[in-house]
Amino acid sequence: MKDADRQTRSYLMELFEQRGVHPRSDFGQNFLIDINLIEFAVNAAELTDQDVVLEIGAGTGGMTAFLAQQAGHVVSVEIDTNVFPLAQYAVRDFDNVTLLNTDALKNKNNFAPEVLGTVQEKLDSIPGSTLKLVANLPYNVATPIISNLVASDLPWSRMVTTIQWELATRMASRHGGGTNYSALSVWLQSQCDIEILRKLKPTVFWPRPKVDSAIVRLIPNPEKAALIEDREFFHDFVRRLFHHRRKLMRSVLVTMYRKQLAKSEVDRILAEEGFEPNSRAEAQPVERLVELSNRFLKEVTSRET
Repeated sequence: MKDADRQTRSYLMELFEQRGVHPRSDFGQNFLIDINLIEFAVNAAELTDQDVVLEIGAGTGGMTAFLAQQAGHVVSVEIDTNVFPLAQYAVRDFDNVTLLNTDALKNKNNFAPEVLGTVQEKLDSIPGSTLKLVANLPYNVATPIISNLVASDLPWSRMVTTIQWELATRMASRHGGGTNYSALSVWLQSQCDIEILRKLKPTVFWPRPKVDSAIVRLIPNPEKAALIEDREFFHDFVRRLFHHRRKLMRSVLVTMYRKQLAKSEVDRILAEEGFEPNSRAEAQPVERLVELSNRFLKEVTSRET
């Protein structure tokens, strides 16, 4: 990348001033201006020319240009029509970048069809390729982007993203970790290995956020994922179970499956699975919740057929 294009704070401030635009907080725009950290994140993704990279939040294209130097193809998404031309300019010399000026999400549970279609097209164009998410994720969409990619059937092999520090600690939190241990923790850890690579201070962004951030890496763990008999059922199971995290699991499960199971049957299932009457979801290891979900799937399905 040419030195003139390196997106420092002063470079971006001048660029925005020239165009008469401003960063938008409603889009979660905090641009990573520390070039060493951009390179660190890109290097952690271990890109090759066999990789298709999905970047959500292209911003001004600072990270996009680094990604394009190593990946087979980069699909980069930017929702802001004012910033989009800046990303186009930053990657003007690369023919392996597809920029989409759209919302990456159709809704909180689904990617936009245009994004999925473009990613699949690029995967099909590179035989044997896999997908990697590498991005400075806008805070307001980080959770659905990561969660939806894990839920998808896309052949992703790695995620390296900058996210809010609080979210990073929730993702990596273990059982017994208090309120940080959540449905998201269980959902991700049941299928991935998660590592917090670096804590970031607000000073490495422009504009500066009010909180710390983190660079995290997620790698799929097929052996753990294979233990889940029905991922859609499991996703719903943990989400509803942790919605009332301070209640006893028995009480929550009785309510969840009141149409299929009597209270006595819920008590029997919990006892047979080795759970105490006063057990709470927040105290249970991920693998135990996977086992319990599989058992309730079996019991509920048997009563619906």
